[in-house]
Amino acid sequence: MADPITTPTFPTLLQRFFVEHLGHQRAVSPRTIAAYRDTFRLLLSFAEASIGKAPTALALVDLDARLILDFLDHLEKERNNGARSRNARLAALRSFLKYAAHYDLTALPVIEQALAIPMKRFDRPVLGFLSRQEMQAILEAPDPRTWAGQRDRALFSLMYNPGARVRGARGRRGGDVIRDGPTTAHLHGKGRKERSMPLWRSTASLIRGWKRQLENAGDDNFLFPSRGGERMARSNVTQRLDLAVSVAAERHPQLARRSISPHTIRHTTAMHLLQSGVDITVIALWLGHESPATTHMYLEADLSMKKRTLNRLQPVGASPGRYRPPDQLMRFLQNL
Repeated sequence: MADPITTPTFPTLLQRFFVEHLGHQRAVSPRTIAAYRDTFRLLLSFAEASIGKAPTALALVDLDARLILDFLDHLEKERNNGARSRNARLAALRSFLKYAAHYDLTALPVIEQALAIPMKRFDRPVLGFLSRQEMQAILEAPDPRTWAGQRDRALFSLMYNPGARVRGARGRRGGDVIRDGPTTAHLHGKGRKERSMPLWRSTASLIRGWKRQLENAGDDNFLFPSRGGERMARSNVTQRLDLAVSVAAERHPQLARRSISPHTIRHTTAMHLLQSGVDITVIALWLGHESPATTHMYLEADLSMKKRTLNRLQPVGASPGRYRPPDQLMRFLQNL
């Protein structure tokens, strides 16, 4: 008589989830594994403090809806996590529970209740982007007489031209920019998606000039290295962009009052394509979005396009005109 199938313990399930399911079957990126790992480190520490069970002593049924809700509340109130971080942690837990449900049928009622916990809604901030004049001023801000200035000009141009994420741009190597025929750049995006993007002549010229300044300009070396020849850190790119913005603010003072991050350049690329009449599905392909639905947020951001739409909807017989806000006192009373 065959032995009955033994239900795996929670520690066994969690290890299989990371090694077999995430690592081998789904082959997710190391960044995803790190994010899931951090979620469970936080959860197991919280569970030990809450119910007094060491991680190796936990059972799957201990991860009930009450414990998970308390954990999510702990993240927001005691660790000051926002709704986005809270939802990311919950998504990691859901992924594990769906996996575990196939191996521990006795825990199905508890798992179903935990999976019913909803994602938290949150207000999405208005998307920030730069005008063409502001973007050009930032691209021209780094000093071309210095090594770092030439690097920054080429780097920022590569971020703006194809709308590259900062992680993809700072990790480019010499061989990722191809010069046989039309100049293109190979970019790596989220989910290990790869895309080849055409470059403007101005961008290609900057990169060619920059590569001539590199001591090690081989195909396998970083295209935009730090002073030590290593890959630039994200914080380093942010610092160099802040410096460029401060210089550009001499010509455009409004830049000094704005929060501009490397991702703002990517948003700016998308908005400039949209303003030029490029179809939203093409913009999605340009940015490497998995679905055009991700790109629809840009339709909500451009006030000038909304004004043009409003002008097309004028009543019959009405003369088109530009919207004028009420005077300051009336606006104050209206906003109370």
